[in-house]
Amino acid sequence: MNTSLNQMTTLSSVMEKLRLKKLDNEFRWTEKGFTANKGKTYTPEELTIIKTYRFEGDSDPSESSILYLMEANDGLMGYSLDAYGMYSSHDDEAGYDNFLRQVKVENRDEQLSFEL
Repeated sequence: MNTSLNQMTTLSSVMEKLRLKKLDNEFRWTEKGFTANKGKTYTPEELTIIKTYRFEGDSDPSESSILYLMEANDGLMGYSLDAYGMYSSHDDEAGYDNFLRQVKVENRDEQLSFEL
């Protein structure tokens, strides 16, 4: 996946900023695609990754995670969060990874109307 990875201070600070901006819709992985608990399931073609953040634990590899900020074709913005590799929190890691590889990436550093 060709993405721009940015390091932020902490995952909790980014999550709080997303919450304050009303962008805290979590896109959750299902066998049918991503759902954001809004009654719709999104396919890779309906999503765009607009920013990627990587967080690395200082002493424990299980603290390493990646957050994908995404926008759906209907305007819904939210995120998907995962741990790296074997620490992934997704039961079907291959399905999750394959799904993400199909999502278009459009880094919007300058286009975002907010600063995280």
